[in-house]
Amino acid sequence: MDKKAIYNLTYGVFMVSTKAGDVINGCITNTCIQVANNPVRIAVSVLNSNYTCELIKKSGILAVSILDSDCTFESIKHFGFQSGRDVNKFSNITPPTDNEGIPYLGWQSCAVISGKVVEKHDLGTHTLFIAEVTDAKVLSEKEPLTYAQYQNEIKPKPKKDDESNGRKIVGWRCKICNYVYEGSELPKDYVCPVCGHGADDFEPIYA
Repeated sequence: MDKKAIYNLTYGVFMVSTKAGDVINGCITNTCIQVANNPVRIAVSVLNSNYTCELIKKSGILAVSILDSDCTFESIKHFGFQSGRDVNKFSNITPPTDNEGIPYLGWQSCAVISGKVVEKHDLGTHTLFIAEVTDAKVLSEKEPLTYAQYQNEIKPKPKKDDESNGRKIVGWRCKICNYVYEGSELPKDYVCPVCGHGADDFEPIYA
């Protein structure tokens, strides 16, 4: 299967955040769509292994920051390539908050949507949250970032790793969920069995 074909589906790129008690966290997702009107409801898919998913299940509330076309890879990396179980992603940031106290990105975002979870469905690797929208705000007039733009223009291209200095590649680690593929050669069409990301999101493990 050519994973790049899936990239041509129309997606956005979002930072989904929540607050459970005194704990706040956020992660990156590419799946958020409006699924109903009157009341307005959205569907948000979050990787089950993400700490944010665990917190949303506890809190039942979320906020979706719609990233804009000026969003940098550093922002996406900060919220998407490390776990809130290991670091406080908001420790050096003073973000605005919605009416429920959930932090959202007041920068590099064109809008924010807040919601209360009314349904959740386990999809195996992800949980699909159906949330009734409780508030929404336009933050800028910039165009929203699409997933295709992220893949083609923002995400760094993988570097060719030579086995110099006596180092030998013995495996590949998914940068999204830390799944390890054992072997020196990672197939170009390989898809992570845990989070569904492609070979571009794997990094080499050296002996």
